[in-house]
Amino acid sequence: MGFDFVERQRHHDMTTERPSRQTRLPWLTAAIFRLLLPHAERSEVLGDLAAEYGQRGTRDGRTAARLWLWRQLVASIPALLRRSWWRGWTGFEPRANRMKPGGPMCESWIMDLRYSARRLTSRPTYALLAIFTLALGAGGTAAVFSIVRELLIAPLPIAHEEQVGVLWQPHDWTEEEFLYLRPNFPGFQRMAAYRGDDATLEVDGQALRLVPGIASSAELFEVLGAAPLLGRTFQAGDDAQGVEAVIVLSHGLWRELGGDPAILGRQLQLGGVARTVVGVMPPGFWFPNPAVRAWTATPLSPQSRSGNYALVGRVADGSRIDAMQGPLAALSTTIGERFRYPPQWDKTRAPAITPVRDYFVGDVRPSLIATFVAMTLILAIACVNVAALMLGQLGGRSTEMAVRAALGAGRGRLTQQLVFESLLIGLGAGAAGALLAAVGFNVLVSALPLGALAEGATLDWTLFTVAIAVALLAASAVAVVPGIAIWRSSLRATMATSRTGGISGRGGQLESALVVAQIALAVLLAAGAGLLIRSVANLRAIDPGFEVGGRAVVDATMPAQLPLEQRRRVILDTVAALQTLPAVNAVAATQKLPLRGSGDSFGIRVEGKPNLESGTTFFRVVTHDYFRTLNAAVRRGRGFDSSDRNTTEPVVVINEALALKYFPGEDPVGHVLHSGFGDRGERIVGVVENIAEADLTDTPAPARYMLYEQVPYVSPEVSFVITAVDAQQVPLVIQTARRALHTATARLAVQGTVTMQSVFDDAVGAPGRVATLLSVLAGLALLLGAIGVYGVISHAVARRTRDYGIHIALGLPPARVIMQVVSRGVRLVGLGSAIGVIATVAFAGPLSTLLHGVDKTDPAALGGAVVA
Repeated sequence: MGFDFVERQRHHDMTTERPSRQTRLPWLTAAIFRLLLPHAERSEVLGDLAAEYGQRGTRDGRTAARLWLWRQLVASIPALLRRSWWRGWTGFEPRANRMKPGGPMCESWIMDLRYSARRLTSRPTYALLAIFTLALGAGGTAAVFSIVRELLIAPLPIAHEEQVGVLWQPHDWTEEEFLYLRPNFPGFQRMAAYRGDDATLEVDGQALRLVPGIASSAELFEVLGAAPLLGRTFQAGDDAQGVEAVIVLSHGLWRELGGDPAILGRQLQLGGVARTVVGVMPPGFWFPNPAVRAWTATPLSPQSRSGNYALVGRVADGSRIDAMQGPLAALSTTIGERFRYPPQWDKTRAPAITPVRDYFVGDVRPSLIATFVAMTLILAIACVNVAALMLGQLGGRSTEMAVRAALGAGRGRLTQQLVFESLLIGLGAGAAGALLAAVGFNVLVSALPLGALAEGATLDWTLFTVAIAVALLAASAVAVVPGIAIWRSSLRATMATSRTGGISGRGGQLESALVVAQIALAVLLAAGAGLLIRSVANLRAIDPGFEVGGRAVVDATMPAQLPLEQRRRVILDTVAALQTLPAVNAVAATQKLPLRGSGDSFGIRVEGKPNLESGTTFFRVVTHDYFRTLNAAVRRGRGFDSSDRNTTEPVVVINEALALKYFPGEDPVGHVLHSGFGDRGERIVGVVENIAEADLTDTPAPARYMLYEQVPYVSPEVSFVITAVDAQQVPLVIQTARRALHTATARLAVQGTVTMQSVFDDAVGAPGRVATLLSVLAGLALLLGAIGVYGVISHAVARRTRDYGIHIALGLPPARVIMQVVSRGVRLVGLGSAIGVIATVAFAGPLSTLLHGVDKTDPAALGGAVVA
């Protein structure tokens, strides 16, 4: 059986007369033989099989002939497969093979791969440029994709997240409101209240440290549909007054504390309160951001009007979040009637619900999308650039291609070689891109305004897989362009025109089109960066009301259970200790730093003006040198001085916005405000310029400032502002201040140390960071575009060198030749720039939320991109 049949059949042909009409083999067996047999022997062997099959059918019958044919097939398969795969993978005939040379498709693959590898190694400049160009696009796209996937695509650690949403006005709900509505939230399965509750953790033998945490009602984990790794989560009654305080740990904090399962039932001193550990959450769980390390059940009181809770709820089965407007409107009306809120209450708290994913990543979504679009454009530019490089190489190989075609190579075989060459470039770019992605990932995480969500963006092997996959797909797409050039050209005619035209077509139209596309994409990216740069310039031009440079900030916290007087004493003693440090000019403390959100607001009443509209203002508690430390100007009266003590009359400093609202046309100094701290009220001693307390772009809002010594309220959180003698010494001041806080008191845990410039940059927000990132990417795009223009023009000149020489010999001035070359480049750049500007105006929508004081048609940004 097997190949012996071929030899026997040849001998049979010499002695036996063949039938006049060849019998056809059954289609299935014929198809299998065609697939397995080498091309060179296929017709001969099939013909012999058909002759033998016909003779056996005549002599023994069709059934016996079919059985014989199938035996031949089955017996031949092992030898055919061995021969085919050996030849295919090595390119050499095995010594035991008794068939003539030939081979299946795999053989041509190996040959073309080897030839492509030799070509690339013989042209290292071209190969490295192509690989590096594609690696930049593939690696950057993979790094951005990993962040986008983690935050926008990967499922949240919440069961059926599409059913979970956060109610309007987060962190403005009171315990009183929640407990009144708790028995029946219409349209919801469950509703939970939570608030931020960072607290100090005291462990024997270790320094006091801060643990980011959440205080919530008992329903929180039930709403989230989250199960613990160890123990249990909260249960009904854990948030009642007077019960044992319980805590659930994150997996990371549990590991830091030793990772012992026996921790269940132990007590931890968190925020000065002994709390019993009842559960540990699994790895990967987080809420409401990955920075949170602990969740505590907070005692809720029906009499508490503490308005700093957010409400998160799970809608009833069969309901949708976007269909909850009706029940929420009814809920808002119920709250207003029950607590007798004023009519304008409904206007300030318009009922709505935000899907939990949109609530978590809403602020960073525009930045992520803009960066992802930018990296996709970089990838497209890289692909176009590599395609132009390959097309230029193809033009230089026109004679080679024509000769190979004349010797019998078909367009498919020539295209196959180009595909393999591009795939080798893709593999190299994928490996290099994976390394670039690993480096660029951390850069992107720090550059993008992810905030606490940055901890959820992790580097894993998926990143490398994505980088290689993107590079291979891009390389496959790149191979299409020179492949089209081969199929469209007349290869045999190329030998006569190789010095002027080449395979890429008359005048290099394909190359020119690629450059136009490259320039258009680069201008689109540069224009987007220009719009953001203009927006950031507008933001940085805003006067925050204080001096930013030369100042350090130390954020700290104390145990929540520390008595009021001890908190006050810790803050004042720490200010005094920091004042003695070298290179320090001034020190002050505040419970809320400017540009960090609205913070505390309290009602206000002006003595002697009963008819004024009641309202609230920003309320800041500070130390004596606060305005001097910030270099905020006092417009009227005075600031705080050493004569203002806890034993003297309470005083207050207001800002210009409060003076304008409550004292229009008069001097507010000397008037008395009432904040509810006592019957005496607080006398206004000065008016300070408007300080941007909440957001940089907010209109000036009324604010007042009081001293720690004179208020019966001291928050556990405190920020120390330190002015350095020299701005260059701020890093030194930060280091010494951190050490001083560790040694000065054991009741303070340092949350972080930053510069005031960093606080201002954070207030500029997403536009600032994305603008920097897009500027770098735009510069890279312009560089790639310039390389593309240079490559096409230089290749065109090299292709027409003989023509130019003839023209100059016939009398054409060399300056005219130079003008022809330059004008072609100018035309390509001009056309690409025009297309890029039009595309910017059409597709600048994703940037609109990041722009401030600038329109997407801003002529300066668009003109700057074109000039670049």
